[in-house]
Amino acid sequence: MQLIRNYFPDLSELQVQQFEQLEELYKDWNLKINVVSRKDIDELYLRHVLHSLAIAKLISFKPGSKVMDVGTGGGFPGIPLAIMFPETNFHLVDSIAKKIKVVDEVVEGLGLTNVKTSNCRVEEVNDTYDFIVSRAVAAMPTFVHWVKDKIAKKQKHELKNGIIYLKGGDLADELLDFPKSTVYDLSDFYKEEFFETKKLVHLPLKYKG
Repeated sequence: MQLIRNYFPDLSELQVQQFEQLEELYKDWNLKINVVSRKDIDELYLRHVLHSLAIAKLISFKPGSKVMDVGTGGGFPGIPLAIMFPETNFHLVDSIAKKIKVVDEVVEGLGLTNVKTSNCRVEEVNDTYDFIVSRAVAAMPTFVHWVKDKIAKKQKHELKNGIIYLKGGDLADELLDFPKSTVYDLSDFYKEEFFETKKLVHLPLKYKG
């Protein structure tokens, strides 16, 4: 938890409390429904929470904006971002029912009112969002194909509406067809060794009406 405070020193008391609750909630639920590997659960704040919050180093989501987390798994990056931006609306989507069950329980346990969840494929979602976030659920061309008609028309942020994607390794081939994408090294945000090969990709996408 100290890791989070080191990088985000301006958290409110409620945010600190909610971040502190995460470990207990995930450890408890992981015993019933395994959504996070055992190694990762012991390093939850480094590997999942801080990793998710790299998006908050790139952008501060505005009140009333809408963000969809595709393939949220156990709730990452959506839940840490929902704690960080309590006035932003988050929609967490996953096709695996047991994962959404854990997400629902964690959301309830934290008392988050800015999160809704759907157990479905992203193609079935009929809505538009300022940003679509994810942690490496597919190669970028596939991901863009899934979400390209779900970007809102109106711009509320300096960063253009589109995809914000957490991924590791060499992304050169994957991004060949997306010259407008920008890649950020997480090692520029964080000093821990875990983040040395991790990246954050922003890909602006136009509204398709």
